[in-house]
Amino acid sequence: MFEHVLSVMIFLPLVAGVLLLLLPLSRNGVRVIGLALSVIVLICGLKVYVDFSGGGGLEFVEKITWIDTLGIHYHVGVDGISLFVLMAAAVLFPMVFMLFTAKSRAYYCTMLIALGAMVGAVVAADLILFYVFWEIMLLPIFFMIGLWGGEKRVAATIKITIYTISGSLLMLAALVYLAVSYHAQTGQWSFEIARMAVLDLHGGFALLAFFGMMAAFAIKIPLFPFHTWLPDAYSEAPTSTTFILSAIMAKIGVYGVIRLVVPVFEGELARYAVLFAYLGVIGLMYCGIAAIGQRDFKRMLAYSSASHMGIIALGVFCMNVQALTGTLYQIVAHATSTGVLFLFAGVLEERGNSRQIEDFGGVAYSAPIFATFFAVAMLASCGLPGTSGFIGEFLIILGAVKYNMLVGVLAATSLVIGVCYMLWMFQRVFFEKANDRTAAFKDLSAYETLVFLPVIVLILVMGIYPQPFIAKIEPAAQKHIIQMITTGEPALAKNAAAPPSHSTITP
Repeated sequence: MFEHVLSVMIFLPLVAGVLLLLLPLSRNGVRVIGLALSVIVLICGLKVYVDFSGGGGLEFVEKITWIDTLGIHYHVGVDGISLFVLMAAAVLFPMVFMLFTAKSRAYYCTMLIALGAMVGAVVAADLILFYVFWEIMLLPIFFMIGLWGGEKRVAATIKITIYTISGSLLMLAALVYLAVSYHAQTGQWSFEIARMAVLDLHGGFALLAFFGMMAAFAIKIPLFPFHTWLPDAYSEAPTSTTFILSAIMAKIGVYGVIRLVVPVFEGELARYAVLFAYLGVIGLMYCGIAAIGQRDFKRMLAYSSASHMGIIALGVFCMNVQALTGTLYQIVAHATSTGVLFLFAGVLEERGNSRQIEDFGGVAYSAPIFATFFAVAMLASCGLPGTSGFIGEFLIILGAVKYNMLVGVLAATSLVIGVCYMLWMFQRVFFEKANDRTAAFKDLSAYETLVFLPVIVLILVMGIYPQPFIAKIEPAAQKHIIQMITTGEPALAKNAAAPPSHSTITP
């Protein structure tokens, strides 16, 4: 099994999810099978993490010819860029099967399909393979929101569908442009992501392809001003779906920028990085301020998630090792803090029969374990020293100051906004006077405590002793930044002075 560990992580849940839809099994039976399969994926992920050497290149590589005449391959592998996104999916998915009872067995099937597709998108080393898994992972989300969401689920589903399809079409156009440009310059067809880095891209079509691909990933992150689908989708989706959207799928958007945009469009990125850096800061501030005004704690967490994704995206556009390392670190920190907060929000909603902050109070007195776990995740989301959130945000801000002083200062000061709305919400829900709704609020059971405990411990370990995690990230981050510096600046200078070349496509 470990010989083709990545393929097992992709196709075991993907194929099982489709087959379970066809088999006449009970809802609980499908849930048990789904939990078992997600645990197997977790075991495989831990095997990858332990055996990963961190040399900077792809490891656990599998490559099989798919469409030979077009140079399309089933090509997968893991490096320091993709490792932590892969581990976030492997670690967090079992929690969904453990904690939440769905209304339909089909929900668990779609969750398995989403798991396999997300793993496939993260480990894909071929553009077409990445695009296929990117599209597959979105389908289960549409069904989860549209079939099992809240009262306004139809409107939320239509909005996220329009945004996502628009982004996917722009990405597809950019991928076609890259493949045709590669064939024009080399005389061969290839869709391997690593080979795209050698392309000499300039001209109007290159710029359109760059912005098209950036738009696709900006929608998924979401980056301001492409964030407007997020509050409705996060609020109307079932809690476990919101957890997956926030903890994993948004991170794949950031991963796509690092994997596809940074090495391929280095000249365009060097020219427009400051624009996207400011968009990250604006999103961080705008969504943080919007979160302050929310009275629905799930919607508040939705804006909070969008705000934190702004600083995660900022680290990519600062174009230095510190910021990029911080982004990769913060991907896991955000997944384990804000992602778990959405699960805690589900517990509050389920036991309190409300999502309004004003309906709660004094929960800490009747549920001290739940309050303690919530506090750890909340403080990590705020970036408290000693938690995982501090390390990632510190590295990003350090890199941002190094890149642009104003961007760095705005990013640092705007984090105070997050402290304001988080502490205000925590004080209202957990420490104000208890009411009839919360006086008998049930604390976490022993089973629920054991499910949440590993993630809470991980938050503290990553905050207290980050070096073992950074050691696996930094070589790949250095490789990406060195590649950008050595190829991006000459390309930028050359493209500014040289006329269009006949060897690539220009308008």
